[in-house]
Amino acid sequence: MRIALIADAYAPLRSSAAIQLQDLAREMLRQGHEPVVLVPASDQEQAWRCENLDGVQVLRLKALRTKDQSYLRRTLAEFLMPFVMMRSLEQSPYARQHWDAVVWYSPSIFFGPISRRLKRASACRSYLIVRDIFPEWAVNMGLMGRGLPYWFFKQVERFQYSVADVIGVQTQANLPYFAAWSGREGRKVEVLQNWLGPAPRQSCSISLASGPLAGRKIFVYAGNMGVAQGMGVMLDLAQRLLSRQDIGFVFVGRGSDAQHLRAQARARALHNVAFFEEIPPSEIPGLYAQCHVGLVALDPRHKTHNIPGKFLSYMQSGIPVLASINPGNDLETLILQEQVGQVCVDAAPETLQRMAETLVDSLTTDRALGTRCKKLAKRLFSPDAAVRQIIAGLKA
Repeated sequence: MRIALIADAYAPLRSSAAIQLQDLAREMLRQGHEPVVLVPASDQEQAWRCENLDGVQVLRLKALRTKDQSYLRRTLAEFLMPFVMMRSLEQSPYARQHWDAVVWYSPSIFFGPISRRLKRASACRSYLIVRDIFPEWAVNMGLMGRGLPYWFFKQVERFQYSVADVIGVQTQANLPYFAAWSGREGRKVEVLQNWLGPAPRQSCSISLASGPLAGRKIFVYAGNMGVAQGMGVMLDLAQRLLSRQDIGFVFVGRGSDAQHLRAQARARALHNVAFFEEIPPSEIPGLYAQCHVGLVALDPRHKTHNIPGKFLSYMQSGIPVLASINPGNDLETLILQEQVGQVCVDAAPETLQRMAETLVDSLTTDRALGTRCKKLAKRLFSPDAAVRQIIAGLKA
């Protein structure tokens, strides 16, 4: 199938979405399909630029800048993004391309117009991959009320859903949210697990063996540190474990809360904590090879459910997880049923401390722990399984 794959991030960006989309496109190609990635590019002068990345055609379409903007400017730029992309697409070699399918990734929620245009022009089916439910999660977090901005985003969200024939959500708990949408004939909603392609271990620019945490059991967090993560509880945990000379914490990445967390660690004199800047995705396996437990943090105010990409990368690397997540999240059941870590749903530092110490003990007593992690990653979270499921949905 010739597939238009639309997303707002792709390699060489280092975000989890960019990595996921690259893994998905590569697997589509491996299975004999012809994916063409359509991605907005605000940093280029020309209307379009086409490049080949590992055999995948990537069409970068000029669009307005959405990152590092004020809230109002970003919203306006994202709303206009699909229309500017369509204008850029008209000047590209793919302007009259016939597609066998349209697949797009949300977030962003604003790709509905371009997805509908391509779908209608080719009279093909479409598949929407939903990785978070916005604006609901923003309301749950207290970042937005149910006023005019919420109403605007809800209309955008509903339009996006109306374009899709199949919607793939992250967990079983997301299915009821789409009950009304899926009630109409010809529509289907299903659980599409996250995925992560195999990553060969490369050298890492971070060497923990030569730093102040050398010789300790390392709890690691690599990724975005923003309001959605609620990372403060992990610093509380580190403070409670200051007396444990055999345990250390490593935080790698960036985000709106990153500088605040660094300042807090200094203010509390947390000598068992080390912060590092973001590293390339290719170095992540090399980082995890030096660590023992992966940290997952989701603000407890969340009411929607997701399985973070970093959880997959921990499993793939064979390290168990210590998770602090919102109550009722499907990730809790997964971790406990598969016996791949400890999970806390009350965000209490004393609970996390008990679980962290239990995990450290199990690293020596449970020899099969790492093996279970790797088997889980291979069984549930492979790009192969994701692509086969998406193609099956498109052919239905």
